[in-house]
Amino acid sequence: MVFPNMQLKWTLLLLGLFLVSSESCEKGFEGKNGGCVDADECVTVPRVCGDNARCFNTHGSYYCNCNEGFQADKHNFTQETAQCLDINECLKGIYECPGNTECVNTIGSYNCTCPEGYKPSRLDTDCEDEDECLSSVCGVHSSCFNTAGSFHCNCSPGFVKRENSTCADINECTVQHVCGTNAQCQNEEGSYRCVCNQGYSNYGNNQSKCIEMSCDHFKAESDTESASVKLNHLLALLRSSCESLRNANVSRKTGEQLLENVFNSTDELLTEGTIADGETLNQFLDAVENSMRLIGPQLKEPVTRMETHNTVAEVAVMRNQTPPSGRVTLSTDSALFNTSWEIVVGKSYPGFAFAALVSYKDLTSSSDLLHTISRERPDDEERGVSYQLNSKVVTAVVSNAETKQLSEPVMLVFTHEEERAESEGMAYSCVYWDADERVWSGRGCKKAESNSTHTACSCSHLSSFAVLMALYPLQDTFELVLITRVGLVLSLVCLFLCILTFKFCRSIQGTRTSIHLHLSISLFIADLVFLCGISSTHNQVGCGIVAGVLHFFFLSVFCWMLLEGLQLYRMVVMVFNTTLKHLYMYLVGYGAPLVIVIISAITFPAGYGTKRHCWLSLDRYFILSFFAPVCIVVILNGFVFIITIWKLVKHFSSLNPDLSSLKQIRNFTVTAVAQLCILGGTWIFGFFLFQEKGTEVMLYLFIILNSLQGALIFIMHCLLSKPVRTEYYNLFVRMCPHKKKAEHSTSSSQKPLRSDGSTAESQI
Repeated sequence: MVFPNMQLKWTLLLLGLFLVSSESCEKGFEGKNGGCVDADECVTVPRVCGDNARCFNTHGSYYCNCNEGFQADKHNFTQETAQCLDINECLKGIYECPGNTECVNTIGSYNCTCPEGYKPSRLDTDCEDEDECLSSVCGVHSSCFNTAGSFHCNCSPGFVKRENSTCADINECTVQHVCGTNAQCQNEEGSYRCVCNQGYSNYGNNQSKCIEMSCDHFKAESDTESASVKLNHLLALLRSSCESLRNANVSRKTGEQLLENVFNSTDELLTEGTIADGETLNQFLDAVENSMRLIGPQLKEPVTRMETHNTVAEVAVMRNQTPPSGRVTLSTDSALFNTSWEIVVGKSYPGFAFAALVSYKDLTSSSDLLHTISRERPDDEERGVSYQLNSKVVTAVVSNAETKQLSEPVMLVFTHEEERAESEGMAYSCVYWDADERVWSGRGCKKAESNSTHTACSCSHLSSFAVLMALYPLQDTFELVLITRVGLVLSLVCLFLCILTFKFCRSIQGTRTSIHLHLSISLFIADLVFLCGISSTHNQVGCGIVAGVLHFFFLSVFCWMLLEGLQLYRMVVMVFNTTLKHLYMYLVGYGAPLVIVIISAITFPAGYGTKRHCWLSLDRYFILSFFAPVCIVVILNGFVFIITIWKLVKHFSSLNPDLSSLKQIRNFTVTAVAQLCILGGTWIFGFFLFQEKGTEVMLYLFIILNSLQGALIFIMHCLLSKPVRTEYYNLFVRMCPHKKKAEHSTSSSQKPLRSDGSTAESQI
C-alpha cells in the first residue's frame, strides 16, 4: 500500500511545480521547460474567435478576422465578448440584382430570386410573370384572371362568391320584374330564361322582357291588283316566321337564315321590275322595314352584313341588362347611316336593341312618282323642274318603334350614281318615301352638305331615303333670244333665195338640184315653225302639234341629205342610170319621216311638247325617235362620202379621165360633206343640250349653228357655184340694161349636170 501513495505524492509535486511556473508567466505565454513561451491561443483556447471568424496567433496574443459577409460588433476583436455578425447586403445596397429579381439576405451572403408570382426566364437574368391560371386555382363556376405577379378569381355570370371563396348560383327569378309581367321566369344554373306568355315574344333573347307581337302587318293583300305574286310570297314567309316566334313550341329558322330568304325574295322582285307604281313600292318598302324589325333581334353576331344580287344590308345588335350608349354607324356600298344608341333604343328597353341599313341596287322609281315631289314646291312645277334619282334607295330601321319625330336628327350620307356637282341648272334634294301619301317627299329631311360625289342628309324621322337631282331649265337670256331670232330670220331669207334659185335657175336643173330644193323647203318650214311656235307652251294641244311638225320637217331635212349621199354614190360608183325617180325621192324624203312621226305619236303622244318648249320630251327616251334616225343618216352618209372620195382618187389617177365631170363631182362631194358637217354637227351639240347636261358654251354653239343653217346652205350651194353666180349676174344685167350679159360656157369641158340621160351626170 506504500507504492500507490508514493505515486500520488510525485504527481502532486509535479503539478505544483507546473502551477508555480505558469503563474509566473505573463498573459499570452506559458511556462515550459522552466521558462515562459508564447501560447498559441488559436489552439489552446478552442473557438476563441467564434464560428464566423478566423483566428491568427501573434507573439503573446492573437487577433480575429471576420469571414466574408460578416463584421465585428466591436473595434477590439480580441476581447472575449466580441463576435462577428452577419452583414445584410440587401439593406446596405452593396449588391444590385439584375432585372426585376429581388435580393434575399443569407448568413454571410445573399441571393437574387424572383418575387412571388414570377418565375425565372430562360436567360436566368430576369423574371417573367407566372400564369397561375394554367392550373385550376379558382375552382368551378369561376374565371381566373392572371395579373402581374398574382391572379384573382371572379365568379361566372349568374354566380356569387361565398365566404369560403366558392361560387354559388344566383336565383335571378327572385329579382322583381326581371322578366316583366308578360313572361314566366325559370331559374337555371348560372342563368335564367323568360318564357313569354301567348301573344308575346322576346325574339329568341331568352333573358329579355317579352313584348306584345302582332303579325297582321305581314298579311298578303291578294285582292289588290298591284300586289305581285312574289310580294305576297314574301309576306307569307314573314308571317310564318312571325307566328313561330309567338309560339315557343314551334321550330323556327335562325335570324341569318331568315334574312337570306327575305333577300332572295326581294332580289326576285327587283329583277322582275314589277315595282313601278306607288302602291306596290309602298308595300315592298313596308315589307322590308317590318322584316328587319322581325329579323334584327334574332341575329346572333353584334354586326351582321349580308349582300345578295340586288340587296345589301348591315345590322348592329346589342344585348345587355342596361341600355347601350354612344354612336352607331352602319354602311353599305352606296350609303352610310349614323345615329346614337339612345335614338335606337327609345323610351323602352326590353334588353336588346338593333339598327339596320338596307340598300337596293336596282330599285328605280317611275317619273310619275319622282314628279310628285313638285307638289311641295309649286314654283318648281311652274318652271318645269324635273327630278331624277341620283343614289340608291336605302331603308333605315331601328328597334325604337317611335321614329316619326326623333329627339335628335340622324345622318345619312349617299354616294351619287352620277358624279356631278351642283350648279345653276341642278341641285340635290334629300327625300324619303311617304307611306301615307305614296310619294317621295322632302319634309323632315334637309341637305347638310353636298359635293360632286356625296350628299349628306339630316333627317328627323326614319323611313326609306334617296337623293334626287332637281334639274332646273336654263333660262333663256336676252342675248340667246336675240341671236336665235336674228339668225333664223337671216336663214329664212337665205333659204327663200335658195328655193327660188333651185326652182328657176335652168343651168343647174337636175336630180341633185331637186334634192337641194326639197331640203331647203323642209328646213325653211322647220325654221319658220320654230321661230313662231317653239315657245307656245300655254296651249298643250297646239304645243304638241308644233312639236310634231318640227319632228317631221327636221327628219325630212336629214332624209333629203341621205338622198344626196345616195345620188353621189350612184354618180361615182354606178356610172349609168344615175338619176333617181322623183317618186322614190318623195317616199324617202317625206314618207319615212311621216311613218316615224305617226309611230311615235301612237306610242307616246304625251312626248310631243314639254313645259318649257314645244319639242320632244325626254321621258321614256322619246327624244331618241329623232336622234336615232339622225345618227343613222350621218353614219350612212359618212360611209358614202368616204367611198366617193376613194373613187375620185382612182378616177384622177386613170390615163384619160374626164376632168370636167370629175371636177364637178369633186365640187359636189366637198359641198355635200360640208353640208353634212354643218347639219350633223349642229344636232350633235343639240343632243347634249336636250339631255339636260348642256353647258352654256354648248347652248350658244347650238343656237348659233342652228340659226345660221339656211345662210350656210345659201353660201355653199348658190354663192360658191359658178353657174348660179352667172345666172345672178345675168339677172342683174336684165335689171340694169347698160351692163353686159355674161355668157356661161356650155362646152364639153364646162357642161352643167342635167337630169336627162345626156347630161354630165352620166358622163363620168
